[in-house]
Amino acid sequence: MPVKTVQIPTADGRADAFAAFPDDGERHPGVLLYMDAFGLRSVLEAMALELAGHGYYVLVPNVFYRHGPAPVVALPEHIGQEDRPALFAQLMPLIEAHTSERALRDADAYVAFLTAQPEVDAGPIATVGYCMGAVLAMRTAAAHPGRVAAVAGFHPGRLVTDAPDSPHLHLSGLTAEVYLAPAENDMTPEVIGELDRALDATGVGHTTEVYAGTVHGYTMADTDAFDPSALQRHWDRLFPLLGRALPGD
Repeated sequence: MPVKTVQIPTADGRADAFAAFPDDGERHPGVLLYMDAFGLRSVLEAMALELAGHGYYVLVPNVFYRHGPAPVVALPEHIGQEDRPALFAQLMPLIEAHTSERALRDADAYVAFLTAQPEVDAGPIATVGYCMGAVLAMRTAAAHPGRVAAVAGFHPGRLVTDAPDSPHLHLSGLTAEVYLAPAENDMTPEVIGELDRALDATGVGHTTEVYAGTVHGYTMADTDAFDPSALQRHWDRLFPLLGRALPGD
């Protein structure tokens, strides 16, 4: 399966990205995969290839493209606990600069680009995100009702905040089935309850499943947070979700 580098035109420039898809000359359902805070790297390429191997066209944009092409921040081969303070000193300004307004403008561009690819079929798409990417996946799904049929977020970032642009306050347009899988300490029971009530109000099918015994970042094989059994569990939940929501699995 090929992985190719692409450039996505946006309102603020061009976002570099990679795409993975079956090389069979057929059209396939589209999946927009949002990176975690550490950005585009080989572990995300491997995950995109796994999805592509199940019959999907997977687009993975560099969310931090305004600050340069990936890698925006140089990463060690393995991200240990000792690496995090220095890395997040560089990453937090990028995360904070990625406002909800920017995220929604970018989402429009990403969805338009993905659905215009000749290898992508005309049916609905899915959004999948990790860490901060789960927040972006939810924002994208809510902003594109009827287009996004499934959204999944693993070890998600802050979906419930006190800010007026908190993701849980802007779900009224959501039509996608939702699956969220926080690590054990990602969300308090009170936060999960508030999020579930917001999702109940939309009328969509939704599941929030806490992965007990995990820490934030459990899917990422290049970090100390990695949990192989939790990664497999994530695939065991994600593929059925995509199979229900998208044609052609």
